[in-house]
Amino acid sequence: MNEIKDINTKIDIKPYSPNLGAVVKGIDLSKKITDTELKTMKKAFMKYQVLFFQEQKEIDPEVQIELGKAFGPLHYHPAAPTMRGFPEIFEIHTTKDSKISDGSENFHSDVSCDEEPPLGTMLQLHIIPNCGGDTLFTNMYLAYENLSKEFKKFVENLKAWHESEHIYKGRYKERGVSDKDVLCPYSLHPIVRTHPDSGKKAIFVNRNFTTKIDGLNKNESDLILNFLYDHCEQLKFQIRYRWNHNDLAFWDNRCTMHKVLWDYYPNERKGRRVTIKGDKPF
Repeated sequence: MNEIKDINTKIDIKPYSPNLGAVVKGIDLSKKITDTELKTMKKAFMKYQVLFFQEQKEIDPEVQIELGKAFGPLHYHPAAPTMRGFPEIFEIHTTKDSKISDGSENFHSDVSCDEEPPLGTMLQLHIIPNCGGDTLFTNMYLAYENLSKEFKKFVENLKAWHESEHIYKGRYKERGVSDKDVLCPYSLHPIVRTHPDSGKKAIFVNRNFTTKIDGLNKNESDLILNFLYDHCEQLKFQIRYRWNHNDLAFWDNRCTMHKVLWDYYPNERKGRRVTIKGDKPF
């Protein structure tokens, strides 16, 4: 993929890998972005699917919220603890005492269990371990394109259930969230979804939330889903990103999956994320 250069701004956007992602420099996200900068960001987001904004200052919560809103209404997580005074912000925090590390279990698309799953997620990390804590991303466009013609025809007619009770119940108890305050949405989505902006097709199942294929028995469903999980998680579709202090990553949940590596115990990892509301997959 070729890099993007905008003569009207100082933004420099270079591919992170041939198959996915780009590194963005020359824009200060701690300040209000201009219309020209927003246009450049949207163009790059569509092309590269995940953007890594480097050489950043820590972004104030109010500014990060407004940045997210520039891409659409914000999504509110149904279960996770939020930042005091800022319900739009999901605080990511893992210490030596944590029982879980958000996003570390399996490759997933954020909150795919919602009827209208998130468009994208913006995460800035303010505390990072000296080493470890990388995030893996995988390209679901490429995963779809690498299926055989006949298998594409087969799975395009299928829908799968995405559920969350097995994930969310009790998950945030140590951070003061009671199960009575936790919502556990579930939804039926096509296994192959069409991106509403690019028009491209992507596989839309993941190990965290997808539980069964509608209309098939358990053995049939498990067989197909496990094949798709293994297929989508192949190294040839992946990138691995090593974070710098105050980097902000912005990924498209409609055509990527991600997974955090919890390999930095007993070190700390902390940041804030906002999530942009999406639409019903089709």
